[in-house]
Amino acid sequence: MTDIMTLRALGFALFLVVLAIVQAGAQALIIGVASVIDGDTIEIHGQRIRLFGIDAPEGGQLCVRPNGERWRCGQQASFALANRIGRATVRCEARDIDRYRRVVAVCFKGSEDLDRWMVANGWAVAFRRYSLDYVADEEAARLKRINIWSGEFEMPWDWRAQQQHR
Repeated sequence: MTDIMTLRALGFALFLVVLAIVQAGAQALIIGVASVIDGDTIEIHGQRIRLFGIDAPEGGQLCVRPNGERWRCGQQASFALANRIGRATVRCEARDIDRYRRVVAVCFKGSEDLDRWMVANGWAVAFRRYSLDYVADEEAARLKRINIWSGEFEMPWDWRAQQQHR
């Protein structure tokens, strides 16, 4: 029990340090082995990190293939990110803190921008409300008709809004 309390305290302390750095305008780095929470959220050292500028389908969200088959695209987006990261060290450059106290960051595996990889491979969309950084990658994935772009899907923010009204 004390181990869990210690981990929570350390996670909260890390959050406060990152918050102070981000508010000061500096770029905080979080580096470590990541656990994938979903297609646009990871965790390193107990700190939840929301990938900057992208939005992936939610875990329970379904997409529709061209043949009409429904598939768990949100779950598959999570698996794709987890497979891409593997057990490699991930480096995240904090940009902001969101309303859920998650660090919002651009994350890298080596020199590869994982946020960009998710959008370019059709597992997430550019979250234009917050950034235009990945719009060209989204357009390329849409034109290739890969993954979520292979059929029909609801934008993740619209899907979440519908779930709140159920």
